[in-house]
Amino acid sequence: MTVAALNALAPVVLLIGLGHFLKRCRALDEAFWPQAERICYFVLLPALFFHGTATAEIGELPAGRLSVALIASTLVLSALIVAARPLIRTDGAGFTSVFQGGIRFNNYIGLMLVSGMLGVRGVAYAAICNAALVPTVNVLSVLVFARYGEVRLSPLQVLWQSVTNPLVLACLGGLAFHMLGFALPFGVEPAMKALGGAALPLGLLCVGAALRFSGVRGWASPIFASSLFKLAAAPALTFLAARLFGLPSTPATVALLYQSLPTASSAYIQARQLGGDAPLMAGITAAQTIMAAATLPLALGLLAPG
Repeated sequence: MTVAALNALAPVVLLIGLGHFLKRCRALDEAFWPQAERICYFVLLPALFFHGTATAEIGELPAGRLSVALIASTLVLSALIVAARPLIRTDGAGFTSVFQGGIRFNNYIGLMLVSGMLGVRGVAYAAICNAALVPTVNVLSVLVFARYGEVRLSPLQVLWQSVTNPLVLACLGGLAFHMLGFALPFGVEPAMKALGGAALPLGLLCVGAALRFSGVRGWASPIFASSLFKLAAAPALTFLAARLFGLPSTPATVALLYQSLPTASSAYIQARQLGGDAPLMAGITAAQTIMAAATLPLALGLLAPG
């Protein structure tokens, strides 16, 4: 598992580093990066989530119990992060980054690990995890942005942001598409797969471009807090949820794996779009990706059943 985790994490770290290098050496026009972030958020990431859920082969897998365990552990984790707000030394916009870093997960690493462990069956498990977690973490993030972000939203605006969030719509749309037994039209499926495949590398390049190492000292406390929630509390809560809902060994391990993942590049994109602290979010993403090389195998080794 350690080797598999390192193999999945290495390209993520390299792409973040490449994005930082390209921005620092001005290899691309400055106007490129905001446009890259927008196309990630509104086109590429939605294509990734819709395709993954619409084409999954779920079959006889315990989708219900797995989804409930993931959602329950995420809700408890979110409540703990909000309760700890007075102890985290950062402003409101910074707290949105701590929160996102605490609950989001990197689909790319998760898919690589679970498909490597379980093959085609692993892809189906990954689709269940995405269908359960993507809408949950996005709606919770919108609520936190509304309360703590630089742009304060009214209840009606919160509702609008939640129901029009492209990531939530894509995941729920793909799930409905799958449940109704529809098939993607000829030519559309490979096109959406290609678009989704572009989302993660471009998003990680944007994360690297946003890194500002001059602010690292001021970020030490929020990075530590966010990473503690994501890489320690989340796996522990998921272990308890898996036991509580009686998940069998394999889906329990998959749930634990997904909740042990470092945060996703989409957290940075959303911070830029909804008034969060995007540079801090980039720092949290990079730090967690590096730390996960040690914490992910450790969490699975200590908590995974069997």
